[in-house]
Amino acid sequence: MNIVDSSGWLEYFADGKNASFFEPPILRTAELLVPSISLYEVFKRVYQQRGESEALVAVALMQQGSVVDLDATLALSAARIAAEVKLPTADSIILASARASGAILWTQDSDFEGLDDVRYVSSA
Repeated sequence: MNIVDSSGWLEYFADGKNASFFEPPILRTAELLVPSISLYEVFKRVYQQRGESEALVAVALMQQGSVVDLDATLALSAARIAAEVKLPTADSIILASARASGAILWTQDSDFEGLDDVRYVSSA
């Protein structure tokens, strides 16, 4: 299973220099998990930059994978991760989602660099 974090989705939708890094896990929709917090983050950014129509298209594409809702168990796991690894809230929820499902987390967010089960590419 794979999870692409919000920065990866935004890079892919913008066809940025790392888009090809994120393409394989995004296109394997049967193996793709999408934390609900990622829907929030991507919708918000695309909405701000390109408007509601494009934001809705983006999240519709994301929902071709299986959405992982934030429940109590996942929230507590994310809180532990945030405290132990010093990650921001959304990042800790995304990492907790990956760990709970045994998924690989694909990212260009340097906060995740060096963590187990993370595929990181520099955005620099």
